[in-house]
Amino acid sequence: MLALGEREIRSSFVNCSKGEASRIKMPPGLSDGSIPWTDLDFLGWTDPGAPMRALLVVPGQDGPTGIVLRRPEAMRASATRSSMCRVCLTDHAASGVSLFVAPLAGAAGRNGNSVGEYLCSDLACSLYLRGKRQPRMRLVRREETLTLTERIDRAMANLAAFTTRVAAG
Repeated sequence: MLALGEREIRSSFVNCSKGEASRIKMPPGLSDGSIPWTDLDFLGWTDPGAPMRALLVVPGQDGPTGIVLRRPEAMRASATRSSMCRVCLTDHAASGVSLFVAPLAGAAGRNGNSVGEYLCSDLACSLYLRGKRQPRMRLVRREETLTLTERIDRAMANLAAFTTRVAAG
């Protein structure tokens, strides 16, 4: 992913007002340049000022698309159950995947309509794909024959489908 600045990130959000976008706390590492942009396919973080709010900024043909997500409250999960992220298809123990809900853009979102997606709880799909981060407890071991590039393309297509649903309202 190409490095983004604060102005680009704030202006990318499609499902919140400009005022709301101006109050979002930027991801840790943005100001000091410590975000590993070359290892990221998209930028995802939890707003440190509002821990129930998560944010995604996804690159696209027409520039980045940012979406605001509601992070679920902590749920007690069974350690013996596994879940899979619907973007990167990484298997985790149940607590490693969460249902994130995004209000739709425009009038539909203002009317309370939303969509959800099961994502890695830490929004680190890019790092899981590259093997730079491992799930805490891997209960299911699946071997893939796809190359890293093919897995990244699949993950970005899955994420693009979700962001398109949100942006379309």
